[in-house]
Amino acid sequence: MATVDYFQRKLDDKRRLTIPTELRDEFASGVVLTRGFKKYLHAYPKAVWDELVEPQLQTRPGNILDESIADLNVQFRMGKSESAVDAKQGRITIEQHLLDYAEINREVVAVRVGKYWRLMAQA
Repeated sequence: MATVDYFQRKLDDKRRLTIPTELRDEFASGVVLTRGFKKYLHAYPKAVWDELVEPQLQTRPGNILDESIADLNVQFRMGKSESAVDAKQGRITIEQHLLDYAEINREVVAVRVGKYWRLMAQA
């Protein structure tokens, strides 16, 4: 089976995004949505968040005042949401404040960026 690295979808009236069937196993652990570095969102499989991202957000031993780690925590934790993928239809709900941040109205473009996804408004 080919790897899916890109998809486009319209949000429904309840701000739900349908994950393609081929990707649902990737998000079986759930999904973590955060603000991106610019005007887009990051969508992490929960397992990736727990194993790779969360450890990077922890302060290094003996350096509780590390400003770069503090900045990353603010960026990724402000507005962070976690949810399960709806088993029946494969949908996730995106909170309105995250849609506002990324300036997403209805059309969502999703692009794989290594182990996570970038969600952005259609240009």
